[in-house]
Amino acid sequence: MNPIAQELNTTIQEAGPHIFDMLSDMGKALFFPKGILSQSAEAKVKAHKINATIGIAKEGPSVLSLSSVTQYVTGIEPDEYLPYAPSFGIPALREQWKKDLYKKNPSLGSQTVSLPVVTSGITHGVSVISDMWVNSGDVIVLPDMFWGNYNMTFCVRNHAQLVHFKAYDDGLTRFNVDDFERVMREQAKKNDKLITVLNFPHNPSGYTLSKTEADRVAAILIDIAQEGTNVVAACDDAYFGLFFEEETSKESLFAKIAGKHPRLLAIKLDGATKEDYVWGFRTGFVTYGIAADTNIEGVYEALEKKTAGCIRGNISNASHLSQTILLKSMTDDNYDGLKQEKFNLLKSRADRLKVVLKDPKYADGFDVYPFNSGYFMCIRLKDVNAEKLRVHLLDNYGVGLISMGDKNIRVAFSCLEEKDVTTLFDIILSGINDLRKA
Repeated sequence: MNPIAQELNTTIQEAGPHIFDMLSDMGKALFFPKGILSQSAEAKVKAHKINATIGIAKEGPSVLSLSSVTQYVTGIEPDEYLPYAPSFGIPALREQWKKDLYKKNPSLGSQTVSLPVVTSGITHGVSVISDMWVNSGDVIVLPDMFWGNYNMTFCVRNHAQLVHFKAYDDGLTRFNVDDFERVMREQAKKNDKLITVLNFPHNPSGYTLSKTEADRVAAILIDIAQEGTNVVAACDDAYFGLFFEEETSKESLFAKIAGKHPRLLAIKLDGATKEDYVWGFRTGFVTYGIAADTNIEGVYEALEKKTAGCIRGNISNASHLSQTILLKSMTDDNYDGLKQEKFNLLKSRADRLKVVLKDPKYADGFDVYPFNSGYFMCIRLKDVNAEKLRVHLLDNYGVGLISMGDKNIRVAFSCLEEKDVTTLFDIILSGINDLRKA
């Protein structure tokens, strides 16, 4: 094993032995190299006469650039976006995101968390977490309704075993925390290590736990850790902040479980993609929350280095331009007000859906899954096939929706104008009746 990786492992083992045990074989082998990058960083500070280290081209004091490129980026100097960003991410952006993390999740209080590491979107973050924490055969507990890309990142990539709990009760009245607990406790009896992904607001159903439900889920995870099972709890907060109802928990589950037990590793996966409406920026973050009696900062630094090493060996670094623009946006005086405007727009669409779907005529064709947040909502068809309905609506009505399994249809109300809500669901009902007649 590389001596740098061994040094990082020793730091983690001494202060957080259970955290070390949870690392995958790849995670234990990962390190951040001290070669060209570290030498270049040192030269950037000390080489005041000539610096011939980093693999970029310069002209005088500035980066070499093409005006055919730079003419499209105004207000930012080429040196702020054309050179490589660090594999860890721009330091100022990492600090700003961490500062805002405490602002968004006040119950973190004085709990120490790592400095976020920048990924190329949250999907890349999930992939990095899979590489670092998932070994072949590891059990990952997920709801039976889940984002399909988890299959690619956990199963195809690292050969994990998915075990599902039933996301909703039969009557579609509530998220099924009872079944989550049942499956987690069953698997804890069979495995020394458990992984779960806590995705709220939930994709595809658009549900976020209530404050009471969130407290209960956190208590379940803490209790399982206390009983001797190592638990990796990844909080996929891709749609964080888009909480539309009063009783909905407004904080990440990460805030409720970070630092609560040495056997419980909390990982926060979030980013600007949906929070700041910059889907193509591909700017995400990975943040860790652990409990350690000594040298917690040392463990965090070691985990950050392993994470950055994983990124370095994969994509090298995330977009510098995206990070620079995001940082400037987050420190803009109008930032909070602008975000509130967009939140209000999406909330008004969700509110309109709630009103329209109260019409009893729709109950003949489908049931509605609970939704209170995010971009999506789902319906459960009563007696027609979801894929057949999807194709029928597309071919005959010019309406595009997503089918999931035999019975579920996902609607992205994030891109649905309020004036079109009634029209959409009337068309869905018409399509259902068409298939019934056929």
